[in-house]
Amino acid sequence: MAFGVHEAIRRRGLRVPDDVSVVGFDDLPEARWASPPLTTVRQPLVEMGRLAARTVLRLAQGEGIDSPRVELATELVVRDSTAAPPTGSPDPS
Repeated sequence: MAFGVHEAIRRRGLRVPDDVSVVGFDDLPEARWASPPLTTVRQPLVEMGRLAARTVLRLAQGEGIDSPRVELATELVVRDSTAAPPTGSPDPS
């Protein structure tokens, strides 16, 4: 989606990040090769897979699970598709 936003902004004659900041999700390998490189949120995929496998094995053995919900930390990977708001910009609230 973020790559599509990138392109739509360009087609409208706007510039990333000068006019609009763009942030993606999942930190796909292509994110670093976008122009400008895409700021993104990285998920802990290895840990997610490990926890999912452990949960499936426990359920298969008839055991209960620790919790129906697990929260894992994400990481913001800042690249060049985001910029600070211009000074003197109006307060959005």
